[in-house]
Amino acid sequence: MPVSTESCTASYPVNDHSLCLPGGYQNPWSLNLSFLTEKDGVVFTQFKGHAGLQGYEGILHGGVIAALFDTAMANCLFYHGVEAVTGDLRVRFVKSVACTDTLEIRTWVVSSCPPLYHLKSEMVVAGSTMARAKARFMQRRVMS
Repeated sequence: MPVSTESCTASYPVNDHSLCLPGGYQNPWSLNLSFLTEKDGVVFTQFKGHAGLQGYEGILHGGVIAALFDTAMANCLFYHGVEAVTGDLRVRFVKSVACTDTLEIRTWVVSSCPPLYHLKSEMVVAGSTMARAKARFMQRRVMS
């Protein structure tokens, strides 16, 4: 599917998310994730890990994988104009991910009944599905 060149957060002013660990542009420890949108509203990112993110030797830590999914899902909702927090996140680890692999994550909204949103996501390395996630997010009340 064609991918736009705009960040998905560009269309929605997010209440300061700049220090977020996986994607915050002002966080010195950020994983520097950036997100693009496909024409059907699917949010997409690529990420290349490193040895500092491993659990078992050479394997990307499962908590890092969960954090990548969580961040991708939040950014998908940002694209759709929703600011929400994770209520439930379930990850199905299909295959081990090498900590130096370049992976792709695609995320989409399955259903929405505000304030509740259901999303799904998949992680792919070289055409092979490595992990899947599904989550429920609750729309956040923005404090003034």
